[in-house]
Amino acid sequence: MFDNNIKVKDDSFKDERLEDYVEKFSFPRLCGTEGEELAVDLCYKTFKEIGFSEDQLEKEPFEFSDFYSTTLIKLIMSMSLIFILIIVFSVYIYALLTFLLIGFMAIIVLLIIRGLKHPEKKGFWGEYFGLTRPATNVIAKKFAKNLNYEEAGDIVISAHLDSKSQTLKTSWRVVLYRVWLFSGILLGGFIIANLIYRSIPLPIPRIEFEIAGYIVLLIDFGTWVLAALIIMSNVFLMFLNTHNKSPGALDNASGMAIVFELSSYFKDHPLNNFNLWFCQFSAEELGTMGSRIFVNNREDKFTKGRIFQINLDMVSAAGTGKRNRVEYLKSYGVLPRKKIAPLLSTYLDNAAEEEDVEVVGFHLTTGAHLDSVPFHLRGFDALDLSTRAGAKWTHDITDTPDKVDPEVLLDACKVVRRAVLQLDHDYEKLCETDHLVCEEE
Repeated sequence: MFDNNIKVKDDSFKDERLEDYVEKFSFPRLCGTEGEELAVDLCYKTFKEIGFSEDQLEKEPFEFSDFYSTTLIKLIMSMSLIFILIIVFSVYIYALLTFLLIGFMAIIVLLIIRGLKHPEKKGFWGEYFGLTRPATNVIAKKFAKNLNYEEAGDIVISAHLDSKSQTLKTSWRVVLYRVWLFSGILLGGFIIANLIYRSIPLPIPRIEFEIAGYIVLLIDFGTWVLAALIIMSNVFLMFLNTHNKSPGALDNASGMAIVFELSSYFKDHPLNNFNLWFCQFSAEELGTMGSRIFVNNREDKFTKGRIFQINLDMVSAAGTGKRNRVEYLKSYGVLPRKKIAPLLSTYLDNAAEEEDVEVVGFHLTTGAHLDSVPFHLRGFDALDLSTRAGAKWTHDITDTPDKVDPEVLLDACKVVRRAVLQLDHDYEKLCETDHLVCEEE
């Protein structure tokens, strides 16, 4: 399927230009502030300087409630804290009460999950308990040469233009979320074991009575330790506040630079069979709202099985040695592990091999809330290119341009370009093998 004879100009991309883009957009730009408005105007101007005409550019304004990205997490952590305390104490008071509380908590959680499917729609909570913020996506388009707009496939190359700082850096937030998640899972097991032991009379021979006592002691100790870990993580996350202090160089001027550089190449080298969308989404840091609006507004034009997204977010981590490289989210989940966009992953891996660039696929147990989420929700193939080591600086005032390595951004440009060109080259083969949906129903 792969044709390794695809020729590209090695000097198409410039690390100096990538570095300039990062410097240009490294300033606080939280969504809804003057910084974000400046970033939007600079994005539009930069696309025009690259050579896109007015009819190829689009500003996509929208409004959203920040309830789902700010207040909701505090609500969830507060509820979790209260429920944990009630459940743990009720285990030692009345078992039936515990079962009722667990059932009630499950209902509340299901309602929250249901509401999170479309957080871009304000709804009751967003309308009355959140702050309405304005935001704007900036989009550059390059349509396919050989197929008309409706018949061609679509490839979205995206980054987000907003930034934020928080009370805790990204790396610490990830640790706290994992402590909360896995401690909660283990605590559920300990509580069930405790309830079974206390509710069901089991005949225990005299010789095993002492052993049973140690088992009960172990269950009680595990229950309280896990409850303490959950309470600790709840308290920290409840005081997680959003600020507008981070310059956002890694997160995400790095991704923006790659999108601009790729757009400058494909402006002069359009694909034969795919429309190209170069998107600088806003409000990613407040719930991936920009990408949600983008997909919502075009869902009737995109065909499942013929659309791909490559999202660039926090690429490179200067000074971290071997961890300073291009990586991508390849799978997520505990058991079973779910592979993300297998066809697109295959093309990305092959492109990295052809370009002699190290690209590492990694796994996350809980996934990641990036601008690929709205695409995944609709069954579209989408991948996130990132660098995990950069998390030590993101969402903090230390996220400055010196943390960005332009050589790694250059590697990302080369790999994405080749993967996109290869997909376009293989269009007919992929149609014939049903890897792509190429005929309208």
